[in-house]
Amino acid sequence: MQTFFSIGVDALAYGMILFVISIGLSVTMGLMRVINLAHGAFAMIGGYIASYAARDLGLGYGLAIVIAVLGTIIIAVPLERFLYRRIYGAPELTQVLMTIGITFCIIGLANYVFGPTLKTIPLPAGLQGPVDIGFRTIAAHKLFAIGCGVVVALGLWYLIERTSFGVKLRASVDNTAMAAALGVRTKIVYAASFALAVGLAAFGGVIGAELLPVEPYYALRYMVTFLVVVSVGGAGSISGALIACLLLGAVDTTGRYLVPEYGEFFFYLAVIAIVWVFPRGLMGRAK
Repeated sequence: MQTFFSIGVDALAYGMILFVISIGLSVTMGLMRVINLAHGAFAMIGGYIASYAARDLGLGYGLAIVIAVLGTIIIAVPLERFLYRRIYGAPELTQVLMTIGITFCIIGLANYVFGPTLKTIPLPAGLQGPVDIGFRTIAAHKLFAIGCGVVVALGLWYLIERTSFGVKLRASVDNTAMAAALGVRTKIVYAASFALAVGLAAFGGVIGAELLPVEPYYALRYMVTFLVVVSVGGAGSISGALIACLLLGAVDTTGRYLVPEYGEFFFYLAVIAIVWVFPRGLMGRAK
């Protein structure tokens, strides 16, 4: 019974971390129609910045998260302006080649600046120990990751579905020329959406560092994982991404607990089965 409880908690925490990191990719793929294979690189940048701020500068965990998110956005905005903007609406192969090239460049620069070693992000005292829930104790940082995932899911759903920014974003995606003619500043909308996506990636990279360690080839190691959960959930669907992350997180965690020698076999077996049944993803919409 204790093993199943541990699997459930770890699966939920892992799924929520995947969601926080991947939901930004879902936004860029589903709403902005850009296959951004460099998304994991921005999560890595956030982890590196947070590690430097917390370990080398001695700043608090919360402040390190803020600096990591803002720093990643500051780095990403010029990339959106001079590189990504040129591939909006371009063929998918062009997008893939551009973004994977950006990934390798970021990896090289990160290794040069921060060194080719694994980076740790010290947790505050409140997140280091276990939390007693009466019949069981749970690692505080896992509860924190779960809570962050819930807040991000609700906040992003409200932003896209219930605010004027969300209306402008969906209008810009559906018909850019018409939206611009109606006064929507589409370039700013796309830039803001991209900044939001990379900010979430950086945030996820920091809070998930205990389960997805920040190391030199983080962007390549998890590139397929992030892409897979978005595809399984249905690009552009917040609920689909959440369900996919929780489902695949549960499958992967269960497999690693019970039959660790199989590695990620069950994770990708589940991906194949879901895509076979739902070719457009769990919550994907027909184009």
